[in-house]
Amino acid sequence: MPPLDDVVALSRLQFAATALYHFLFVPLTLGLAWILVIMESVYVMTGKQVYKDMTQFWGKLFGINFAMGVTTGITMEFQFGTNWAYYSHYVGDIFGTPLAIEGLMAFFLESTMVGLFFLGWKRLSKNQHLFVTFCVALGSSLSALWILIANGWMNHPIGAEFNFDTMRMELVSIGEVILNPVAQVKFVHTAAAGYVTASMFVLGISAMYLLKARDVGFALRSFAIAAAFGLASTLSVIVLGDESGYTAGEVNKVKLAAIEAAWETQPAPAGLTLFGFPDDTEQKTHYAVELPYVLGLIATRSTDGKVIGLKELRLENEARIRRGMDAYAALLRLKGGDKSPEARAAFDGLKADLGYGLLLKKYTPRVTDATEAQIKQAAADTIPKVAPLFWSFRGMVFLGFLFLFIFAASVWFMVRRNLAPQRWLLKLCVVAIPLPWVAAELGWVVAEYGRQPWTIAGVLPTHLSVSTLSAGSLWFSLAGFLGFYTLLLVVEMGLMIKYAKMGPSSLHTGRYHDEIGTEQTSERIDEPAAA
Repeated sequence: MPPLDDVVALSRLQFAATALYHFLFVPLTLGLAWILVIMESVYVMTGKQVYKDMTQFWGKLFGINFAMGVTTGITMEFQFGTNWAYYSHYVGDIFGTPLAIEGLMAFFLESTMVGLFFLGWKRLSKNQHLFVTFCVALGSSLSALWILIANGWMNHPIGAEFNFDTMRMELVSIGEVILNPVAQVKFVHTAAAGYVTASMFVLGISAMYLLKARDVGFALRSFAIAAAFGLASTLSVIVLGDESGYTAGEVNKVKLAAIEAAWETQPAPAGLTLFGFPDDTEQKTHYAVELPYVLGLIATRSTDGKVIGLKELRLENEARIRRGMDAYAALLRLKGGDKSPEARAAFDGLKADLGYGLLLKKYTPRVTDATEAQIKQAAADTIPKVAPLFWSFRGMVFLGFLFLFIFAASVWFMVRRNLAPQRWLLKLCVVAIPLPWVAAELGWVVAEYGRQPWTIAGVLPTHLSVSTLSAGSLWFSLAGFLGFYTLLLVVEMGLMIKYAKMGPSSLHTGRYHDEIGTEQTSERIDEPAAA
């Protein structure tokens, strides 16, 4: 809990709360949209009514989730202006560009096509409606892409430069921003995590129907699609997670070292700490269990590349803070009127470390006069708390391998036509429904907490980014957001549970069991549904 009057901590808490709430809805939208495309594609190819029913039923749950996601997402963007005004002023030219494109391109496409998805079943041909469903999925993915391009730039700010005349960061290459390697890795990793979330959602609800021996044909087909799609997606998440580790090793060495509790720089290739208890005070990990060489191979893709430890990184950051003080002095010289070629050259040679000098503003208004104690404290601030990152990452990885087991076992028993006796697996699928959301939230904790003390890595410290607000107004708005978002979550859960319990029979009131249910319930649960 932050101090009652700490505006920076309260602003961070409010944004964290709204972001984590919003991301409860995002992954299901990302993944379920593509599952709908698969189901409707099979309907178009085979003409079988059950696949249309699958598309409509799961589409109904998709629509509930989509509406809640839009509601919670819109308020997040307004916070950049209300709570993070200096951030918006300092980097708005760059950060605002992908967000504007997301709104104009992806959000309007997605929102328009969602309406056609629900209202177009009797007005569009099969192929036309399938195209609409594809556009819904494409719009969802494009929306995630542009938002993650913005977020990726926060972690790896390329394609922009500081302009001392305007005292702001300005865009110099939109291509570099779009093709930012951090953004690309984030997008594919996040999208694949959404596919896993949706697959587990469909798998779990379908397993519930199979355990109750209701709507068996519908449930078997849904189960089969979710298991196959989920297995492929989980493998993708694991592979892309490895790529994310490599990218972090290149552009954010502090985050990588904190995740792995790497206090010391080890001889290459470094070992990976599988388990242990990180101690920030003593800067050591108690009862550490290591896998030799693994971290070095993941982070450097080599056997001779070093993973720099936190102690050494802190010393490197201290040196950058000292250069940042010189950069700040050179900036003051320019702002004082000396714009000679020598003054410009002096600043250009140091401006890469200006952000590190700005870390000192937390302790003194006069950066150039910072004391040794203040410099060392600012250097200590560049190292985030290790334990939250260490455990969040391991929780996420453990859940990822659990999902791999669940999906692989589901595919195995479906292929062997031996699903019915595996009631333990069906029950596990039901229990596991919420776990992908837990993994996704842990992933965002690793991504965002690991960037601290920066809003823009190496450029703009978090403590300088906030608006001039009172603590009371932040407490009031935080309480309002939490109350409203909790209400939305309760409403979503209530609607989801209601329609899941109603099942696909709700699509054919008074008719489904008579005309379709007879064929479906005659299928054996231990046989794969006919295509």
